[in-house]
Amino acid sequence: MTMHSDLFLRPDPSRVVVRPFVPAADAPSAALTTPARAQAIADQVLSLDEATVQFELARVTASMSDRHRHFEKVLLRRYHEVNGSLIASCSASGSQKLLIGAYFCEEYAFEAAALFNPSIVPHPDQSGVPEGSGRFVLSLRGVGEGHVSSITFRTGICAADGRLSVDPPSQFAVSPRTENIPGGAAGDPGVRLLCPEARDLSEIVVYPITEHQRHGIEDLRMVRFVDEDGNATYLGTYTAFSGTDIRQELLRTNDFATFELTALRGEATLNKGMALFPKRIDGRYAMLGRRDHVNIWLSLSADLYQWDDAIKIVAPRFPWEFVQIGNCGAPIEIDEGWLVLTHGVGPVRNYCIGAVLLDKKDPARVLGRLTAPLLRPNQNERYGYVPNIIYSCGAMVHNRILVLPYAVADNFTTFATIPLATLLPLLT
Repeated sequence: MTMHSDLFLRPDPSRVVVRPFVPAADAPSAALTTPARAQAIADQVLSLDEATVQFELARVTASMSDRHRHFEKVLLRRYHEVNGSLIASCSASGSQKLLIGAYFCEEYAFEAAALFNPSIVPHPDQSGVPEGSGRFVLSLRGVGEGHVSSITFRTGICAADGRLSVDPPSQFAVSPRTENIPGGAAGDPGVRLLCPEARDLSEIVVYPITEHQRHGIEDLRMVRFVDEDGNATYLGTYTAFSGTDIRQELLRTNDFATFELTALRGEATLNKGMALFPKRIDGRYAMLGRRDHVNIWLSLSADLYQWDDAIKIVAPRFPWEFVQIGNCGAPIEIDEGWLVLTHGVGPVRNYCIGAVLLDKKDPARVLGRLTAPLLRPNQNERYGYVPNIIYSCGAMVHNRILVLPYAVADNFTTFATIPLATLLPLLT
C-alpha cells in the first residue's frame, strides 16, 4: 500500500534572492549618439554629489539588509561585474560603486508561483543521523516572475521506517558568484557557481545565468553517481530554456556549495527528460530519455557529454499512458534490477506515476512494469497551475522503502512511500 505523507512544500513569495539586472537595450531606431541605457544610468550616478549618493545608498541598504546577508558585498561584486563590460570602465568612490551596483541588481522571488518537480538523493553528510535513518537533499523547481524556473533545495531526514521530516528553509537566499569554465559543447563555455556565503543548503538558488538558460532551468533530475573507484559525485540533468529553444545540460557538484553547469550534446539530447544511471554499465555512462516525445529511450556514452545513438525500450501500453511515457528521474539500483519510476499521460491530459524494472546487466531488457498507476491524481491533487498532473524528477530507496517526492498540479510538492516488498510483486 502506498502511504501518503502529510508533508506539503508550497511556494513562498517571501523567499527572495538578489540577482543581476540588465536594462533592456535602446530601441533600434535610437540615434547612434544616444548613450546606452546602462551607461546613462552609471553616468547619472557619477554625476551626483557625494551627500546624495550616501543618502540614496542608505535608503537602499535600509530596505534590503534585513532580507539579505552581506548585502553591500553583493552590490560591490555586481559593480565589478558591470564595470568595463556593461558600462565603460570608470573610477568611482566606494559609495558610488555600491550605488551603481544596486542599479544593476534586482530582488527576485524565486518560488513565488510554484514549487514542484522534486528530485531526492542521499545527503553527502550523514553525520549525527540516528541509526537506520538517512539525511537527504531535495531539489525543487521554483517558479517566479515571468514563469522563469530556478533550482532550489531542501534537506531532511528519512527515518528507518520511512517517515519523513523536512528542515525549515532559511529566511535568506544567496546570490552565487559565477565564473566561466570549459563547456561540454565546443565553443560553449560552461558556468561555475560558488556559494561560500551560504550557511544552509536551502539558501542556495541556481537561477538562469547564460543565454541558453535565460527563460528557465527546469526539472533537475539528480543522481548520486558512484565511479569504479568508489568516489561519489552528484550529477543532475535538466532542461535549459532560452525562450525559443531547449537543450539538455548537466549540473555537477561534490559538496552542494560549488556547482558546474555545462551543455550536453548529440542527437539524443534534443528533447526533455534525460535521466542518468547512477553508475557506468560495461564501462559506459547510461541515460534514459524521451527522444521522440512518446517513448522511453536508452542511450550510452563514453564521455558523459556526447549522446547520439539510442534504442527504444519502453512504449505506451496501457490507457493511462497512451499519449506518452517518460521517466520520473534516475534509475534506482536495487537487488532485483534498475527500478525506474515513470510518468504516463492519458485521457484529458491526466499524468499518472508508474514503474518499470530493467535488467541490471542489460537495461534495455524490461523485466516488469506496472499495469495500473502507482499514483494518480486524487480529488485533492487535481487543481493548481496545471490541473490533473502529478510528477516527479527522482525518488530514492531507503531501507527497502521507496521514497517518492512528487509535484501536484505544477504547484506544490508532497511525498509518498511504499515498501519494495509491496511494489515489486506488482511489476509483471
